[in-house]
Amino acid sequence: MALLLYPAAAGTVAINLFFLGLMGQALGLEALSPVVALVAAIPLGVPATWWAGKRLRRLMDEADGQPPAGGPQP
Repeated sequence: MALLLYPAAAGTVAINLFFLGLMGQALGLEALSPVVALVAAIPLGVPATWWAGKRLRRLMDEADGQPPAGGPQP
């Protein structure tokens, strides 16, 4: 599942980094180029993929009617 989620998560990170760089111009910072945002998103996509997978697993368990893993048992 992580291999399927990684491109989407890394792409989302790249878009957010690029827009964060654009907003940084209001503070006098230099804007990030799209290439720099893509390169920075490669390693940052790994924790984003882990978080998205964890969230998706929780939603799948909830849809199946199972209690969340590690949570209180009714």
